[in-house]
Amino acid sequence: MPARPVSDEEARRGDPDRLCFFTDGVTAIIITILVLELKPPELSAGESLWEGITEEGNTFVAFVISFLLVGMYWVWHRDTFTHVRFVNRSAIWLNLLFLLPLSLIPFGASVLGDFAEDATALHVYGLILVAVTVMRTLLSLYLFRHPGLLWDPVSAHARRVAAGLAAAPLAVYFVAMLIASWWPIASLILYLLVPALYIGSVALLDTNSGNRSATESVS
Repeated sequence: MPARPVSDEEARRGDPDRLCFFTDGVTAIIITILVLELKPPELSAGESLWEGITEEGNTFVAFVISFLLVGMYWVWHRDTFTHVRFVNRSAIWLNLLFLLPLSLIPFGASVLGDFAEDATALHVYGLILVAVTVMRTLLSLYLFRHPGLLWDPVSAHARRVAAGLAAAPLAVYFVAMLIASWWPIASLILYLLVPALYIGSVALLDTNSGNRSATESVS
């Protein structure tokens, strides 16, 4: 179905570019804050530079995990909004609520860097990621259930694929939090694996001709 003609007023009020520019800017600031957590080690008497760098290893691991996760959510947002023709006030607020927990990732990464083996730190980090994923899923569902906001309507099958891809990390986050108390290293690894699992899921769906068009529409 071709997109319906719109008035200049509709185009001006509903243009998604400002929302996307704002989201891009917030994401860039989040990544900048993450980078600022990486500082040269302060060496004590007799301590080698290598020993000092090793002591900062947890901070670096937290940075890598957080950078990849923020990047994953940014790629999803960028790909999703290539299909969005207009945004209404509800979509704008849902996007802001998506950015709220996303902006807390640097805080979670800082806590994780200082207390990587503490289950509480892993739980705090996981809860932030759960909140990001929930808001991402709600935003995705809202957009694809309102075809008037899109360039082209999205099929029911594509909406199910979108919801599945958006919510899939929740299972990994919950498992990571569950095992954090007695196996913190495995919990960290699970957080790190989420971007790889997400990319792999998209690639797997692309190999199925029945899912390819749906994946291209929502991934």
